[in-house]
Amino acid sequence: MDMSAAEVKRAASAQPHPSQSSAEPNGSEILVRCLQAEGVKYLWGYPGGAVLYIYDALYKQDSIEHVLVRHEQAAVHAADGYARATGNVGVALVTSGPGVTNAVTGIATAYMDSIPMVIITGQVPTPAIGLDAFQECDTVGITRPIVKHNFLVKDVRDLAVTLKKAFHIARTGRPGPVVVDIPKDVSLKTTPFHYPASVEMRSYNPVRKGHGGQIRKAVQLLLAARRPYIYTGGGVILGNAAAELRELVDLLGFPCTNTLMGLGAFPASDPKFLGMLGMHGTYEANMTMQNCDVLLAVGARFDDRVIGNPKHFASVERKIVHIDIDPSSISKRVKVDIPIVGDVKDVLQELISQIKEAQAKPDVQVLSQWWSQINEWRKRECLKYKNSTEVIKPQYVVEKLWELTKNRDCYITSDVGQHQMWAAQYYPFNEPRRWINSGGLGTMGVGLPYAMGIKLAKPDSDVFCITGEGSIQMCIQELSTCLQYKTPVKIVSLNNRYLGMVRQWQQLDYGGRYSHSYMDALPDFVKLAEAYGHVGLLVEKPGDVEAALREAIKLKDRTVFLDVRTDPTENVWPMVQAGKGISEMLLGSEDL
Repeated sequence: MDMSAAEVKRAASAQPHPSQSSAEPNGSEILVRCLQAEGVKYLWGYPGGAVLYIYDALYKQDSIEHVLVRHEQAAVHAADGYARATGNVGVALVTSGPGVTNAVTGIATAYMDSIPMVIITGQVPTPAIGLDAFQECDTVGITRPIVKHNFLVKDVRDLAVTLKKAFHIARTGRPGPVVVDIPKDVSLKTTPFHYPASVEMRSYNPVRKGHGGQIRKAVQLLLAARRPYIYTGGGVILGNAAAELRELVDLLGFPCTNTLMGLGAFPASDPKFLGMLGMHGTYEANMTMQNCDVLLAVGARFDDRVIGNPKHFASVERKIVHIDIDPSSISKRVKVDIPIVGDVKDVLQELISQIKEAQAKPDVQVLSQWWSQINEWRKRECLKYKNSTEVIKPQYVVEKLWELTKNRDCYITSDVGQHQMWAAQYYPFNEPRRWINSGGLGTMGVGLPYAMGIKLAKPDSDVFCITGEGSIQMCIQELSTCLQYKTPVKIVSLNNRYLGMVRQWQQLDYGGRYSHSYMDALPDFVKLAEAYGHVGLLVEKPGDVEAALREAIKLKDRTVFLDVRTDPTENVWPMVQAGKGISEMLLGSEDL
């Protein structure tokens, strides 16, 4: 009689194992114990020769659930999505050589957005390093520019303390991915196990508390401002400082904006929120940014997609206060007047405390005049679009999704392109860590792996992936992982048969020469979803959008793929073209 997989595993576990005869664990068992000590619950990976001892150790335990992805890139993306949604360190495991190189895109994605991760990579045995052994690559060299730090462990006695350092570095200061490269012989050798309670590194001591004198200067500047603005980025979310930000904005009554990565840090439903700013930000958010006299930047880095042309931005005189955990981010692109290095949560708490203690208060009359100007900018209704009963507008799909999920426990992931911008513009986020997307690197293909990672961590929540027919195909094989690990996510593909953002740029900047941006041979996504064991729904008419979304929500325990055929000519507005200033926006085709 055939045994089940669980019975086979129990039978194998009952057999004597070479390492069980020794009082000392091997490197692979030490690795597992370290992960357990760090409270790791999920591990995304793909096995290969260099990590088979590690997989053997994983087989003999049941506290960490390993998720077998279909491509190493998806392993890192899924761990990344888990980290973004939970705030915990995401952990991925890949083998040497192509396992590492396949993971590079995921590592770079996490690095650009400062996501806490530990990526464990297999390496050829130490005597073979540098000899072009089978599936060897210089992991430390390849990943050095895209990690916060990396380690090559050459002695099993260093493994436990190295892993402790890796987790500490990943989650403290400005978070980021850390790679730990483990040669195969190190994963086999034995040594006594000791996992340190803490680590100290002379060269790594991130500052948490902001300088009191600088904070006092910031308070004076803010209270005297005539046209103040609070500009926040992903650092507020990563620093778990959304509550402090909301208290500060309410205390001062100042307008507030979020970057793409900061959406949800301040409630989109609050009238003091001006929407996202930047390349596809709202007219009022960008005009306020350009015309303010005092700017408080919190956990943001004045990215090129946010301020446009730096010379244009600097053409208006303003005072800038910049709070960031990373001193290298301050005055990197824009010269600031009051730099404050520190953890944003701690600094905002101190800032709030000093404002409450201050004798002066913001001038209500002057502030009212500033709000009057902002409300004039708001009257432009820059996100208004012309809906249709003939063709599905992508904005309408996102708005309808929000209507149906706004009172539910819901997470939204996206890939990269037009659909990403429409999601950011038309799905209002009132809570942090609910909007999961790739900002800095702009990585297509992240949406589905992100959703898988989130669904595993948040099984009772709705997880929707807003994507396009181009992006979804980059990691579409992970539909198989969704089935195996029962992570029923909902995929809303805004299918316009184009690489939409590329097509939009080609229309505006390249004379309508649509070079290789049209998808000529798309699969039948409904049949493809069904082939993977899921539900596929084709949506071709505006009147069918709501019913299809309701059906997807209703099928709580099934992964549902909605192939929504949208208007191929629709563009993302507003738009700041490359080289232009933040206030030099195109609000629609009439501005061309």
